[in-house]
Amino acid sequence: MAILNGTELKIYSGTSGQTNLVAFAQNCTVTINNTTREISNKQSNGYKEVLESLRDWSIDVDGAYAWTDAASPNAPLTNGADDLIQTNILANRLQFDVIFGDNQATGDVSYKGKVYITSASMTGGTEDTATYSLTLEGTGALTQTVAT
Repeated sequence: MAILNGTELKIYSGTSGQTNLVAFAQNCTVTINNTTREISNKQSNGYKEVLESLRDWSIDVDGAYAWTDAASPNAPLTNGADDLIQTNILANRLQFDVIFGDNQATGDVSYKGKVYITSASMTGGTEDTATYSLTLEGTGALTQTVAT
């Protein structure tokens, strides 16, 4: 059995046909929920009974916070957390495409969907790396793809 290296799980954002690796991400989590609805009745013999209901999903990502490109110290970073915040919360309230996974080699699994940023934070401790944290809430279906 092959165990997946967590470094292989990445978050890509962008519009249809264009994706950018979310800069300096260090951790990412996709959460998929399958909620239920209660159907208990007098014939349930005192036990709760449920059926399926809505599905929802979200992605949490955090990493090192930067706004300039390390390769060109005076050039602005164009795919950093601040760009996602500016474009998708402050300037507009836009949904955008996201890919969770790494779809590079044959057999690689990734998940795709559309999200809104529902939470963003930046943290800076004294003499410590500044970090960001984003919560992305899915809208519509989350689809699984396997690279061929």
